[in-house]
Amino acid sequence: MPSQARKAFDQNCADIDHLMEIHTRLTGDAPGRRYDVEVINKGGIVLITSFWEAYCEDIAAEGLEHLVNHAADAAVLPVDLQRAVAKALKADLHDLAIWKLADDGWRDVLRNRLADLQQERNKRLNTPKTEQIDDLFDRALGIPKISSGWYWKNMPRERATKKLDDFVTLRGEVAHRGRAASTVRKADVTNYYSHVKILVGKTGGRVNTTVENATGKSLWLSGRRKAS
Repeated sequence: MPSQARKAFDQNCADIDHLMEIHTRLTGDAPGRRYDVEVINKGGIVLITSFWEAYCEDIAAEGLEHLVNHAADAAVLPVDLQRAVAKALKADLHDLAIWKLADDGWRDVLRNRLADLQQERNKRLNTPKTEQIDDLFDRALGIPKISSGWYWKNMPRERATKKLDDFVTLRGEVAHRGRAASTVRKADVTNYYSHVKILVGKTGGRVNTTVENATGKSLWLSGRRKAS
């Protein structure tokens, strides 16, 4: 059974599929560029990027919730996450901040942590490029460089990350420059769409491995919602 984050991503992707169906109905499948429907392609690039960012934030939140609900104690949490929480509490000027970890208080600390990180990201107007996604999972779940697992046959990690970053940059051009942005073809949309779907699988798999190692329970099979 897929995770709640993956379910939401797949549901969102129905909009991409619908856009491509509209494109085909209007123009057919014959080769050649159709300038009059380029707005559909640009819309696809914007939506894919939005869905990718939403997925990453959702699976990070789901993984953190899994840790809160199923970790026996704070000692089994990923070491990098333990360090990050300790560092944040040390920076707290209140003399009694460390007592937030007493008993099961660490669970509340973790629950509040991701919301704080997301608010910080929104204020900084970050985009879901490799660097920002690595930072999200490092700080939220203690997973260093989650992009290190973004590789598959004929797609080394360096190429996979550059491809993502180039498409996210294109999204920025479309969103902020409109007609002045680079030409966007249907092939660009399908290429980006396929790429992101693989990245989603790789990212979710890494999150599952991390939380399962800490809790002994797979994200895919456990939890109240019986979700990944």
